[in-house]
Amino acid sequence: MDFNNNNHYKEYNAYHDYPYNGERPQTKKPGVMVIAVVAIISALLGGTASLTLAPVIYPEIMSIQNQSGSSANTNSLVTTSAVANTSTSTDGNGNTYPVVEISKTIGPAVVGIANFQSGGNIFGRSSELAEVASGSGFIIDAQKGLIATNNHVIEGAEKLVVSLADGRNITGKLVGGDGRTDLAVVQISADNLTAVSLGDSSKLQVGEPVVAIGNPGGEDFARSVTTGVISATNRFLELQGEASFNLIQTDAAINPGNSGGPLVDYHGKVVGINAAKNQDTGYEGMGFAIPITDAWPTIQQLIKKGYAAHPGILVSIDERYTVEWASQQGWPAGAYISAVSTGGPAYKAGIRAGDVITKVNGVEITSSLEMTHELFKSEVGNTVTITYYRQGDTKDVKVTLAELKS
Repeated sequence: MDFNNNNHYKEYNAYHDYPYNGERPQTKKPGVMVIAVVAIISALLGGTASLTLAPVIYPEIMSIQNQSGSSANTNSLVTTSAVANTSTSTDGNGNTYPVVEISKTIGPAVVGIANFQSGGNIFGRSSELAEVASGSGFIIDAQKGLIATNNHVIEGAEKLVVSLADGRNITGKLVGGDGRTDLAVVQISADNLTAVSLGDSSKLQVGEPVVAIGNPGGEDFARSVTTGVISATNRFLELQGEASFNLIQTDAAINPGNSGGPLVDYHGKVVGINAAKNQDTGYEGMGFAIPITDAWPTIQQLIKKGYAAHPGILVSIDERYTVEWASQQGWPAGAYISAVSTGGPAYKAGIRAGDVITKVNGVEITSSLEMTHELFKSEVGNTVTITYYRQGDTKDVKVTLAELKS
């Protein structure tokens, strides 16, 4: 099927397994957003929560930990963090408020990130920089001033300004960003910083309480605290970047201005990076976060190399090939190949432009984002089985995954 004469055809880099057009909603003020809109959120959370929070929420777990003399969470992701306050906040009647203590303890490690870009007017492009968007991040290394955030928070920035909880505003430097996972790392040069502790998102349970702190709408509503629960895990969104992960779903309020900020469990550990929400009419309390355990390898790559490498088959996809269109033509749903990189892994396996990839390792796919989601479960150099359709026939081939750089 030849799409090349269609005016709506999008030509994508042959080294991208899906197109990344960078069109992510970024706002400083509250506004209407579409389904799965990426919320640019400034969150304010950091440090470790008090260890005595656990008996209040998870008395059985703490009892086991006290008997064994060690914590049940031996996650190696824990980073440099501030000494936690070891008491929960109480009222005159002795009632405890773990969220209050989490807010106090985590707050110093969460930052706001302002994205400045040069604009234009009727007379041409202006050389003056203006703040076009704001988001959040959280400090993961206090000594080096490293901050984790979403890529869409910093995308296109000519200048980044990081606002700290103590009122300081510091120019930030982009260490690296990765559109394929919507992750980025920013660095600042400052002393007296506080870093968060990272939890193990793979152990999250549905119904577990969580806290989100951020700047919905920017600095005007900075340090807003919302609470909720883990509504579900392993959620998939047809959203570039987030589609690479099995996402955490939460009913903790996530609004424009919260993206890049942390989702925190009641142990005071960061378990997710707030990234998106469903703001379609009629839907409430459907926010999504990238699991921190899944995000951490990419964050480490960005810190070490300034870019992230991912597995790919070096093809381009035509996004106009939808399930509906395929059904009308009597073709299977899948990812329509518009171009194949000569000498790349897909080319070597016999895949050509015009083929439709329908499965990856036996898992059916209906779009390029679903294909990427499946490919990212493997590593560079691994061999996967690709099923593709061509002129009425279906064939399985083995493809060795190549490296894609952000």
